[in-house]
Amino acid sequence: MLKNVRLFVFVFVMLSLVLVACGTPATEAPVATEVPVTEVPETEAPTEVVAEDPMAMYAPDAVSGDVITAGSSTVFPLSERMAELFQQEGYVGNITVDSIGSGAGFERFCVTGETDIANASRAIKDSEVESCAAIGRTPIEFRVGTDALAVVVSSSNDFVTGLTKEQLGKIFTGEFTTWNQVDASYPAEKILIYSPGADSGTFDYFVEAVVAPLTPNAEGKADTKLGEEALLGLAGAQFSEDDNVLVQGVEGSPYAIGYFGYAYYAENSGALKALSIEGIEPTQETVDAGEYPLARPLFIYSDASILNEKPQVAAFIYFYLANVNDNVIDVGYFPAPATELEAALEAWTSAVGQ
Repeated sequence: MLKNVRLFVFVFVMLSLVLVACGTPATEAPVATEVPVTEVPETEAPTEVVAEDPMAMYAPDAVSGDVITAGSSTVFPLSERMAELFQQEGYVGNITVDSIGSGAGFERFCVTGETDIANASRAIKDSEVESCAAIGRTPIEFRVGTDALAVVVSSSNDFVTGLTKEQLGKIFTGEFTTWNQVDASYPAEKILIYSPGADSGTFDYFVEAVVAPLTPNAEGKADTKLGEEALLGLAGAQFSEDDNVLVQGVEGSPYAIGYFGYAYYAENSGALKALSIEGIEPTQETVDAGEYPLARPLFIYSDASILNEKPQVAAFIYFYLANVNDNVIDVGYFPAPATELEAALEAWTSAVGQ
């Protein structure tokens, strides 16, 4: 009996051990699985589209080739200044600025076709427009400033400070030949005449504004042709296309009188005296107010085909118009009315197709 009990206990124990050994296995700790990271490509910021500047092709440093200008001795110092500034801004070509008078300048531009730009101290004549048409050119007018024509005597002249237009006209037609004929209080000395030559726009303007009213035709109207003949026929008068020659002549005698662009007076104001005309002196204020009787426009001329065939010419004229008002007073002239300068820029824009 005892033997059976021991056997039972032994079997029970063994079965318990087997059950323990066959129990639910221990749960293993989960192994971390690395999740692949999907790279998101960087999105580049959209490139800003910069609008192309249509004027970049007309920058001074963007053009090459020569520019040839000729004409008015009055416009000469202004065009010379603008040419120098254009070169300072990077233009590497050559700019020729010849002072030969407005008439001669139009001849080179409209007859021989030698120049790209004509400088003028008067508007182009119909006959000159016809000459341009004959060689396939249509002149475009660009207003660049205003001149107050200066009537001058030597600073050593201590008896005259002003004249009327009639007195001035009688001097330059030869009706008055001595100063005491102008005014009895003046000395009985011969009047020495200095004038630009017939190729000068200054000469043309002076004849039209001052001389022609005293040389009427058969109908009693001012006749510029008769005025030219009267002035050019003055005995002993000195004529020159070079205003510096006129300056030297006038300053050399207290009995001399002459006329030229205001810039030449301003440059030599220590040696010369500018006369008032009709009691009005040539100043910025009187010019702006339209009071000074001998104020006149200044121009340059070119042609659309030239501007399109020669970008350097178009670039120079644009630079000229865009910067002239910053320099015109320093040169010795006065700004053109804003509307006239705007019209010049519009004419340029139309010519180049911008």
